[in-house]
Order: sequence, then C-alpha cells, then structure tokens
Amino acid sequence: MRVGEEPRYERDTLAGEEPLELRIAGRSLAVTMRTPGADFDLAAGFLVSEGVISEQRELVAMRYCSGVDEQGVNQFNVLDLTLAGDVAAPDDSVARAFFTSSSCGLCGKASIDAVRTRSNFEVRDDPLRLAPSFLASLPQRLRDAQKVFEQTGGLHAAALFEGSSGELLVLREDVGRHNAVDKVVGWALREGRLPLKGTVLMVSGRASFELVQKALMAGVPALCAVSAPSSLAMDLAEESGMTLVGFLRDPSMVVYAGSERVDEHAKGPTP
Repeated sequence: MRVGEEPRYERDTLAGEEPLELRIAGRSLAVTMRTPGADFDLAAGFLVSEGVISEQRELVAMRYCSGVDEQGVNQFNVLDLTLAGDVAAPDDSVARAFFTSSSCGLCGKASIDAVRTRSNFEVRDDPLRLAPSFLASLPQRLRDAQKVFEQTGGLHAAALFEGSSGELLVLREDVGRHNAVDKVVGWALREGRLPLKGTVLMVSGRASFELVQKALMAGVPALCAVSAPSSLAMDLAEESGMTLVGFLRDPSMVVYAGSERVDEHAKGPTP
C-alpha cells in the first residue's frame, strides 16, 4: 500500500517462527523461538555456546519427541539430546528453564556470572590475517547466499568463511541472530571442525556481547557485522584477542578490536 493510492491485495511469504524446546535426557533445558530448519545444528550450537560441550563425541544423539497438533501431525518442536557419559549435565544456574524470544538470547540467564562462559579455545594467538578488500566483500556474499531472506525479507543470517581461501563454509538463517550463529556453530561441531581456527564469522545486523561470546566458544578469531557492536561486545573482544569489525559496508569498515589482523598486505583471499 502506498500513501495516496488505492490498496492492492497480494499473497506474501513470511518467515517462519515457532518454539523449540530442548531437553537433555528428558529434562527441559530451554525453549527458544526459532525459524524451523537446521534444528540439530541449533541444538548443538546452543550446547557449545553454553559451555556444555566442545567436542563432536560429547553429543551422542538427538531426536525429535512427539509433539502433535490438533490433527495429530508432529510439529517437530521438541528435541531430546543425549550427552556422552563423561559430560556433566548443565548446572541449574545456567539453565534457561523458561521461554526466550528470538530477539534476545541472553534474556533469562539465572545469574549474570554465567554470562561470561569460559571457552575451551584460545583465539588470541590465531595467526589469521585479513585483507580489507576481502572483508569488504563479505556483506554482499552473505546477502547473495540468503535464499530464505530473498523470499521473506525477514531473517538474520550468519556465515562462516575460511580465512585463507575465502571459501564460504556454511550459512544459516533465522529470525534470531543468536540462533543463526548457534546453527553455524552447531554445524561446525557436528562436522568435527571445532575449534574454528583461521575463520571469519559474518553476521547481519549488529554485533552483541552474546554473538562475540558464541564466536569465542567456537574458537572463531574474527567476527564481522554489518552494523554496530555494543560496548560490552567490544570489551569482550579486546579481552579475548578477537578481531571485531562493525559497520562493514563496502568499501568501509570500523575495526573495534584486534586491528593487527586487518592488513592491507595480507596474503589471504581477494574478492
């Protein structure tokens, strides 16, 4: 509809959004709103982000539980996860035993002390070097690979690039930017790729504290965002030795942390 013109009526495609409950051995751990698809990646990435697991072998199995609608059709909105015998179940202090929205992944942390989850991986000494021209090419490459966004215009995306070759390793979309990142991290766990040394994580939207934390938990040395980071995100990146780039819009960018990795003479990929 345009101001001053007669309205017209058309069918539109909207991004899906449904709840997903995660359980461990039948015990409810979290409920989050997500775009259905890549649910196993989302669940695995969530566990990595929470510091529950960090290796492929530690997640033994995932299965959908029965959850039917009025017609008896399974909605695939409950996942039960099985951890290896030597993996401790999540502590109640970090469990999100209630509803979390797709726009706020950290809402509902039982304790602020649980936010700064300790990673098993160190990124400070990662030798990754990145040419500014390569970084400047990432937003368009992210946009070009967003198949669902093309139809709906309503999804965030996270994409993982190999720093030396520039190869796009994986891209995931979701109504929640934190879910999109969890899906990328979960894919990496299931593929046995953690820690993600020498990679760049590119996200649509802004770079929040939580996204920096998730990248650190997966061992990603560089996080780039189309929009601004938060002050806490910058602080965490600086403390951890991560490269954090914001306002990445060809041909410009702002490097908020880890500027030593952004090098005009880097031998990495060029667009």
